[in-house]
Amino acid sequence: MTEKSNQVEVTLLGKTHQFACTEGQEQVLLDAVALLNKRVEDMKQRSTVRNEQNALLLAALHLCHDLQAQQQSNKSQQSQQQALIDKLSVYLDNH
Repeated sequence: MTEKSNQVEVTLLGKTHQFACTEGQEQVLLDAVALLNKRVEDMKQRSTVRNEQNALLLAALHLCHDLQAQQQSNKSQQSQQQALIDKLSVYLDNH
């Protein structure tokens, strides 16, 4: 079964673009564009970067850093949960 896709028009860095988007995921795409636009504007405000291309790269790097930090946090939480499950299993096996 093939997923349906829609063309979604977004404005990124003041320019209009068309992207194919899986049906039902349009709002997720729009939210992602809004986040990226906000991050680019933040980079332009907080740093000496004024060139939109460089601000976009810097924003993308920050988003990737945030993603990596979240993934590491998730991995740590999963390890902690597994340790608790293991302790509970040992306890239940002994009682």
